[in-house]
Amino acid sequence: MRRSTAVLLMIAMISLALTPSIASAEAKSKKEKSNKQVSSTFEKDDEKSKKMKGAKQISTSALDSFCDPTSASGHAPKRLRVPSIDKPHVEKTITLITNCGTIKISADGVAAPLTVISMSYLANKGFFNKAPCHRITTEGIYVLQCGDPTASGSGGPTWQVPDENLPLGAGNIYPAGSVAMANSGPNTNGSQFFIVYADNSRLAPNYTLWGEVTEGLDIIQMIAEAGSDNSNGAGDGKPNQGITILKANSR
Repeated sequence: MRRSTAVLLMIAMISLALTPSIASAEAKSKKEKSNKQVSSTFEKDDEKSKKMKGAKQISTSALDSFCDPTSASGHAPKRLRVPSIDKPHVEKTITLITNCGTIKISADGVAAPLTVISMSYLANKGFFNKAPCHRITTEGIYVLQCGDPTASGSGGPTWQVPDENLPLGAGNIYPAGSVAMANSGPNTNGSQFFIVYADNSRLAPNYTLWGEVTEGLDIIQMIAEAGSDNSNGAGDGKPNQGITILKANSR
């Protein structure tokens, strides 16, 4: 993965840090590891535990009236300054306008203040605009992963945010509708996030939980039903039905 020079910013009344970083290449170290940020830390799917096993995948043609065509492709991320963190930590609504419809996320700026400040800043600065969601998983864990303008699974901003609001316990700790940060290890949160579209008990408590989908979860479920481009049956790949964040904002 890529790393950068560290910059320490202090928050009044909170002793958390926001660490700028510029990513650098990292060699593959595990048999199952890929260039997808979350892949290195998600638990391996149990082949016998498939919540969607036997579910019939729908043809992408069935989504023609649901999603507009998109030709968006990966591109270099915007180079932005580290966001100011002198604003109060409040609830925000992050809206993702996609070619398949609008997705709204209620962002918890109290439980995950640094994460929400960072994600809101990225949304309002156009960082997510025209960024394809690059990963869908349909076995073991049920998530749509977005937030990487490069669409490679390794892109992000020039800073990283420490972990916040990690769930306690085990089991269904990321229920359907949860929004959490993807990462490449502890305290490496950038811009990539995932939306959980079905209840599951396969995710470990390693991902900052910062929001909940309040509108548009059905959109992601439709994308999931169309499956991924993984022809080996692993249920983890690029969505067959392309979904792109055309524009994002935070209010």
